[in-house]
Amino acid sequence: MKYLTSILICGALLVLSALALSAANPWSVRVRATYLQTADQSDAFTALSINFPKNAVSVNDKLIPEIDIDYAFTDTIYGEVVLTIPQTQEVTLAGVGKLGTFKHLPPCFLFGYRFNPTGTFRPYVGAGFNYTLIWDNSLSVAGVPLHLDHHSIGFAAQAGVDWNLGNNWSVNVDLKHASLSSDVYAGSTRLTTAQLDPWLYAVGLRYDF
Repeated sequence: MKYLTSILICGALLVLSALALSAANPWSVRVRATYLQTADQSDAFTALSINFPKNAVSVNDKLIPEIDIDYAFTDTIYGEVVLTIPQTQEVTLAGVGKLGTFKHLPPCFLFGYRFNPTGTFRPYVGAGFNYTLIWDNSLSVAGVPLHLDHHSIGFAAQAGVDWNLGNNWSVNVDLKHASLSSDVYAGSTRLTTAQLDPWLYAVGLRYDF
């Protein structure tokens, strides 16, 4: 899986780099305030001689900064890399309370189609994949350390609109959904799968170079 993930990421970056040589000033940057809302879905499991129901594991929602780098292959076709800073998330278990925290970095790599590219109102849709790195896990229950997968890869999709203000500036509103999950282990025993699958609601500014 590590090799496949590396190949996918390198391939996407190479395509963007190669095509960047073929057009003049195709770049734009968006800076957004993004609200990350997790699905909080998990399998039923047993731990500490307690049977926990489905969706007993939850991860906090939060507001995060986002910066996107957009490359226009044509007037309508674009590629986009979605970035943020490393995020710390808090995990809780129903009936138990806080289990601890973990850090993650969830870049997305998207390709999309822009409608009405020269108009004032410019809607777009896109799809691609999300690759999330997970580390610095401090989760435990009753003194027993819990472990997560080190990465997750899944489908990602977006829809949004740029409202052109003139002088290369636009107001942007954006909605994304990403597939993100991790198994939860106590030692070598898998307890459950936490399916986070976040929705990301964002508003910000776009600048075209």
